[in-house]
Amino acid sequence: MADIPQGFEKLTRKSPFLEPIGPIYRKEDPPTLILGLRIEERHTNARGFVHGGLISTISDIALGYALQLHDTPPDSGVTVSLTTDLFGTAKIGDWLEVRAVAKRVGGNLAFSSADVTANDQPVAQARAVFKVSRKMGAT
Repeated sequence: MADIPQGFEKLTRKSPFLEPIGPIYRKEDPPTLILGLRIEERHTNARGFVHGGLISTISDIALGYALQLHDTPPDSGVTVSLTTDLFGTAKIGDWLEVRAVAKRVGGNLAFSSADVTANDQPVAQARAVFKVSRKMGAT
């Protein structure tokens, strides 16, 4: 497998849904969370490019995890809305990177946005709204 860029570590949070996709790597540059993935054949569509569903999936993960880097992180969040605008592509061997930032975290809703690149070239933008929960008395 090709080299992983400096500063990235394997994502340790486990999920039955993510296991077949990974390994996924993470890097923090607060307030930005960066997730990365080396594109393999199993990540591609019939034309040999990264599948848009993979881009949406890894974006949703990054957008949600980025909430924890906000000044007022919630205890948990569930995706309510996810919008992914695809305008580029990636191929086998490319490094796909999602740079996500929580823009606003309120008492009930949180908003995040992300830029997706492949080898530093723009591929997509994603935005999400999350239903968040907080412990009683937290702001």
